Amino acid sequence: MTDNPLINCEGLPHFGRIKPEHIEPAITQLLNDNLQQVDQLLESNTDYSWDNLLQLLEDMDDKLGRAWSPVSHLHSVADNDALREAYNNCLPKLSDYSTKMGQNKALFKAYQHIAAQDNFNDLTAAQQKIINNALRDFKLSGIDLNSEDQARYGAIQQQLSKLQTSFEENLLDATHAWKKLITDKTELSGLPESALALAAQAASNEGKQGWLLTLDIPSYMPVMQYADDAELRREMYEAYVTRASDSGPNAGQWDNSNNMLEILKLRTEKARLLGYHSYAHYSLATKMADTPEQVLEFLNDLAARSKASAKAEFDELAEYAKQTAGKDKLEAWDVAYFSEKLRQEKFDISQEQLRPYFPVNQVLEGLFAITEKLYGVNITERKNVETWHEDVSFYDILDQNGEIRGSFYLDLYARQHKRGGAWMDECLVRKKSGDKIQTPVAYLTCNFTPPIGNQASLITHDEVTTLFHEFGHGLHHMMTRIEYSGVSGINGVPWDAVELPSQFMENWCWEREALDLFARHIDSGLNIDEDMFQKMTRARTFQSSMQMLRQLEFALFDFRLHLEFADKSTLDIQALLNDVRKQVTVVPTPDFNRFQHSFAHIFAGGYAAGYYSYKWAEVLSADAFSKFEENGIFDQATGRQFLSTILEQGGSREPLDLFVEFRGREPSIEPLLRHSGIAA
Repeated sequence: MTDNPLINCEGLPHFGRIKPEHIEPAITQLLNDNLQQVDQLLESNTDYSWDNLLQLLEDMDDKLGRAWSPVSHLHSVADNDALREAYNNCLPKLSDYSTKMGQNKALFKAYQHIAAQDNFNDLTAAQQKIINNALRDFKLSGIDLNSEDQARYGAIQQQLSKLQTSFEENLLDATHAWKKLITDKTELSGLPESALALAAQAASNEGKQGWLLTLDIPSYMPVMQYADDAELRREMYEAYVTRASDSGPNAGQWDNSNNMLEILKLRTEKARLLGYHSYAHYSLATKMADTPEQVLEFLNDLAARSKASAKAEFDELAEYAKQTAGKDKLEAWDVAYFSEKLRQEKFDISQEQLRPYFPVNQVLEGLFAITEKLYGVNITERKNVETWHEDVSFYDILDQNGEIRGSFYLDLYARQHKRGGAWMDECLVRKKSGDKIQTPVAYLTCNFTPPIGNQASLITHDEVTTLFHEFGHGLHHMMTRIEYSGVSGINGVPWDAVELPSQFMENWCWEREALDLFARHIDSGLNIDEDMFQKMTRARTFQSSMQMLRQLEFALFDFRLHLEFADKSTLDIQALLNDVRKQVTVVPTPDFNRFQHSFAHIFAGGYAAGYYSYKWAEVLSADAFSKFEENGIFDQATGRQFLSTILEQGGSREPLDLFVEFRGREPSIEPLLRHSGIAA
């Protein structure tokens, strides 16, 4: 095992050396070693303290994380059969380990002992928060259950782990299974040159002549927005919204129907075992929101404020389609197409017009320059770092003394064997180890259009916003000053506050002073002129109420699903989604739509009964940015204050307290409504 790159790994992961056969032996050894070490620590002492127990537990967790983090990441960005098998073989082992740790009564009593000591208040706020969080999490792991119920809890956790991974793998396989080769270019009328070039390159990569369309977003979205052929739009729309379901072109082949029901049953059973009425109640035990009623009131209030203007937006779109194309009924696959045409007619602006202003390298330069102005850091690329793909680059964030604050891998482009979407994840966490501080490292992953031939990748303004969003998550992870991994970076941050730094960063994508740092035409080198900028600004709130309702549809569906499943022996998921749509949606949805089957955020990710967090945190982020609107978007004092009160604090304090410290008051919903163009 000494040559296993996942064991005793120092520094960054050795991606060039990690093989599927390394994974299961390494994880098995680390889990067994950790369990033995915990037993030895508990047997050798009774006067427990941070130094003789909890610091050692942090070190153990870090060692395990160092091994599992690159494995989990590779499963998302470089999937193959052997890797998938090794990954899935480890899931029950990790689940069993987590359950054993969470139900270790001697360990629980050790935490209680430390919390009861007279010198507890001498610990740092971060250390106290870790201990209090741990005591809460022991309860949520079933520490108070009898042995039979504890065993059932462990079995549930194992089953959930397998089902959630199966859900995600089904979605990945279904997404990459559908392709359409087009040999007659006239069928692609309306598509911009960037989309045609990508489709031609995709065909060439498979040794084919013509244009290959896929369900990856850089291929899918241009068809929905620009393809004049309504039948082509319908075909791709149906393929996309029926992925991993019982409907559509690959009906039943990677069907997530049973996965969803089993996941909901097991989540509900787990919540009931722990004394919660529903999984929604259980979920809120670790969030800012206190009760399901509070969450539903928040979502329903936003929906009520948005519904009338959203209906007016849709009616305008339907009338436009009727007048310009004789459309008596606007279908779901028509909405993006006619919306793009209406946007261009009203504001004389489109994503494709803006794309030449956003070569990826320029956008990165601008993103880094903005970060440097706000927080007084310097971001530089580090060469010759082992990665998992030739497109991946690596950067360091340096403070004013040239010391590394954090680092990140950047993986920007869509490709086969990489799951869709965009995300930030942890590679290494900031923590104290002896007399050294481990600097945090992040994975930043997107799925943008790759470079075509020798031309630089040109991304849309929407994609610029996505990059800024994920980098905001990355800054939360990398800029922390907390030295204990349990609450450093995003760790320990309530899920409904974790989107604050990410949504906050998006605001600079809309500011003239910020755009001038990087939005330059790839050919002329000229900045976006004032006329185009004003068009962008006016178009910012175009159909914003429709977009608001779309997010509220997802959030209400998720929360009601996990709340109401507890009250019914069986629940018709489609019927519940239809009911939510009846309440909030203005856009028609065809009967074959199976959105829920690809809703990985809640069925495979961390957003179960928590998707409302996007809107909850958007209230915080819009209000936080309003302070920059008042003081100047590059006001250094305000930037340093946001850094010190939000980014550096991680999960060491309650997010509402941190927000109040930054803003001087509790959050207001008014800035969000203003930014969205919705009347208060």
